[in-house]
Amino acid sequence: MAIEIAQLRKSFGRNEVLKGIDIAVEDKELIALLGPSGSGKTTLLRIIAGLDWPDSGRLEVDGTAWLSIAARDRRIGFVFQHYALFPHMSVRDNIAFGMTVRPRAERPGKAVIARKVSELLQFLQIPHLADRLPGQLSGGQRQRVALGRALAIDPRVLLLDEPFGALDAAVRRDLRSWLRSVHDASETTTIFVTHDQDEAFELADRVVIMGEGRIEQIGTADQIHDHPASPFVARFMGATIELPVRIAAGRATAPGIDAARLERRALPDGAATLFVRPADLTPVPDPAGLWRVKQVTSTGAVLRPVLTGPEGQEIAVEILRRTAPGLLAGQSVTLRVETGTIFTETPPGQRGQAGQSSEIKEIPLKEKQK
Repeated sequence: MAIEIAQLRKSFGRNEVLKGIDIAVEDKELIALLGPSGSGKTTLLRIIAGLDWPDSGRLEVDGTAWLSIAARDRRIGFVFQHYALFPHMSVRDNIAFGMTVRPRAERPGKAVIARKVSELLQFLQIPHLADRLPGQLSGGQRQRVALGRALAIDPRVLLLDEPFGALDAAVRRDLRSWLRSVHDASETTTIFVTHDQDEAFELADRVVIMGEGRIEQIGTADQIHDHPASPFVARFMGATIELPVRIAAGRATAPGIDAARLERRALPDGAATLFVRPADLTPVPDPAGLWRVKQVTSTGAVLRPVLTGPEGQEIAVEILRRTAPGLLAGQSVTLRVETGTIFTETPPGQRGQAGQSSEIKEIPLKEKQK
């Protein structure tokens, strides 16, 4: 089922939680909605499910307007973070529930329901749990049952809201690849909400980065990692070091910084900000360097030098200990930039990014040339 969302807006009182959402989801695609708490992810999921209604906008599934269709008629499979299983029902009955409560004219016969449940128990690798109650299951087992109940109705769209949020890290990792295989085998269109970057990028075909009710970027893991579309995305992806630079003829320069490894950027001359991850800066010993080593700590595999800059700024970087240059407190260094993203300020009055007074935009040269 292909899904098209256009200019969807939603407010709760004076709080606008969705500010014009546009997404096109392809048939059988697995999409992740990724972002911090309060970015609007769950509200968007609930609108698709029919549990909330937008103030304006359009939602179509395979060309059919869904905003005029009640939740019970959308045939949505919804998996919540906290399972929402019926505690007094066995695993078998929980999975069968969605089929047994259909209108009489659409309800499968008992034999068909039993066969479907047996198939799902095998598919989810939990046939031995069929007669247990939810209270007798582990968290990971309960989530498999919840997914089985969602799949039992042959959903047009499968929605998952932080499906692994209540599980410990080891169980989450195990269930990721399992969920991807379930999606591929069931051939549903799936949208899931998460705030876990690893989870989103490992599972999804594409990831939708959301922030403060807006879509900041849509793309694959590599696209978003290498070319963040805004300062918000850059920070969210771990580019926690921000260095003031100047752009001249597409090149970034700054006192004490060697940015020669950065590609030439199609950016106007003038002030800009370089966003880099701690592992993408290398302090190179240099008697004439303008940065100084304040202290160096080690985890055994990684060194974490703290450096002070010519304007009093202080940053912490990360380098592999076995390949790192010898660094001592008080030593002068030049900062070599291995990779990074540059943003320049645009005229005021445009929509601001998180923590910014004006919108900041970056145009990678390769994208400009396409």
